[in-house]
Amino acid sequence: MKILVPIDDSEPARTALRYAHETFPESEITALHVIPVEGYWGAFADDPESIPGHEKAREHAENLLKEARDEIDAGVEMRVVTGHVAPEIVDFAGKGEFDAVVIGSHGRTGATRILLGSVAETVARRSPVPVTIVR
Repeated sequence: MKILVPIDDSEPARTALRYAHETFPESEITALHVIPVEGYWGAFADDPESIPGHEKAREHAENLLKEARDEIDAGVEMRVVTGHVAPEIVDFAGKGEFDAVVIGSHGRTGATRILLGSVAETVARRSPVPVTIVR
């Protein structure tokens, strides 16, 4: 079984990784971090990797993934992509022949959820594979 776990700087993301590792101990787990491309650069950049600060963001992402992998002390494939977060996760899940996505959620409700959106909700609605949302 192949499990995709999107990772960011949040505790819910780390909780999702621990959950995936504990619930599916024999699975191949891929931790994915999406470097977000938004605003001006997101609209006009032909090559997301040419965006100012991208190299520093990639370095941060790789460190984040290494820390997450070390926390669960297990073999986890680490991947970094650049783009709009939810669509990149959905696209990666579809192309990677994954059996499931395990994603953390902040559990926001009301106006905060409307204003900030919900990556987990968007992934759950659009994913081509089953999604488990962990809080």
